[in-house]
Amino acid sequence: HVQLVESGGGSVPAGGSLRLSCAASTYIYSRKCMGWFRQAPGKEREGVARIHTGSGTTYYADSVKGRFTISQDNAKNTVYLQMNSLKPEDTAMYYCAAVGGRGGYCYTLAIDSVNSWGQGTQVTVST
Repeated sequence: HVQLVESGGGSVPAGGSLRLSCAASTYIYSRKCMGWFRQAPGKEREGVARIHTGSGTTYYADSVKGRFTISQDNAKNTVYLQMNSLKPEDTAMYYCAAVGGRGGYCYTLAIDSVNSWGQGTQVTVST
């Protein structure tokens, strides 16, 4: 049973934009904490952004702050990642994730905090 489905990846030149979408099952979305991770070839998977879909509270990694925006559409159980001013170093497989949380707060955006993963969508930024 697929619970997280990403879409929207592709290839763009540096400075371009992409918007990733993550459609979640009702159960997953009801847990409130959703995040985006990425993994470049030869590198560890890293957290990019996180949102609490109840409060709208967001968190961003320093590497994407000011360029990426995570948002939600509660009617569609969908989380988005708007990526602007893309750089070649943003090239990676991007994964949507359901992140653990408690008491209205989401856990740290780390691999150990993830309950479910999507299948990933490739983002390639050329020079």
